[in-house]
Amino acid sequence: MLEAPEEGDAVFDKLVHDFGDVSIEDGPLSCTFTVTNNGSEPLVLFEVVSSCGCTDVTWTREPLQPGKSGTISATFKNEDGPFPFDKTLTVYISGQRKPVILRLRGTVHEKKKSLSELYGAQKLGDFGLKARDYKAGVLKQGLTVSETATVANLGKKPLQVEFTEVSEHLKLNLTPNPIPAGSTATLVFTIEAAPGLYGKQTYSAVPVLNGRKASAPITVWSTTRENFDKWTEQERNNGAIPVFENSTANFGIVKAGDPVEITFNCSNRGKSVFHIYQADPEVPSLKVLEVTDCEPGGKGLVRVSLDTSAVEKGEVVIMLTLTTNSPLRPVVNLFVAGQVE
Repeated sequence: MLEAPEEGDAVFDKLVHDFGDVSIEDGPLSCTFTVTNNGSEPLVLFEVVSSCGCTDVTWTREPLQPGKSGTISATFKNEDGPFPFDKTLTVYISGQRKPVILRLRGTVHEKKKSLSELYGAQKLGDFGLKARDYKAGVLKQGLTVSETATVANLGKKPLQVEFTEVSEHLKLNLTPNPIPAGSTATLVFTIEAAPGLYGKQTYSAVPVLNGRKASAPITVWSTTRENFDKWTEQERNNGAIPVFENSTANFGIVKAGDPVEITFNCSNRGKSVFHIYQADPEVPSLKVLEVTDCEPGGKGLVRVSLDTSAVEKGEVVIMLTLTTNSPLRPVVNLFVAGQVE
């Protein structure tokens, strides 16, 4: 079992409820989140705010004594037509500086669809998938992040699913397993932040279906950032403050195949060294050539090259994402722009 998501003294049984694939005729959709007071003082759910009027919410109003639990119940009205939805509930809790964000999501269809229609696009044998590449979101150092996906057994007999060649720091949990014939299951990906690894990281695992290894892996990726949550106010005040001369560098008009090299210059107005943990280009045609640290009051740079023969002709805008040690700018997005003829 996965560890319960923990937010201070409030321990939630989950932070996301995925309704999966539903239809308009299903009507309102309801779910419940359970929160337990893991502290030594009473805990109060002050307020729960829905992101839109399409979701009604009720919650336990009386104080939760240490060790006791309460609930937050939400109902998505499901009356706006077929579309994917991702709604949030912002929970304000006594003694906690930051609110907790809960999510309700799913996909509404005009009419009910068969499992093959829903999960057959990326299937591996009888193992039905909507995709083979999944996003697990932002991960902070020292923590874990989880994401769920609904999968299906498209066959006529139970499907036992195991995983091999699993990347380090990735765990997978499938429930139920085996998956009954013609039924769905929930696949949970959990990624643990690897010390020293920042930026976009990709993990993979190969399914083994009733003892037979699948022909392709499933991949899941997340973006790892520095964890500033436990920094003191003094540490934050003494952090690096990078200032880039330009966030967009324009290389003008070039012919396909012409070499392009660009330098982004920055200064540091903070009190500690500015360090870039990872520089992630949006596309493989953009290469990072050099990254330097920036001392307090000093200068630093990021130098990149663009293979103009590997991009589509016309206007080009490519993003470079920097993951940094600055509490004020933990992520910096730079852009390379121009026109390729």
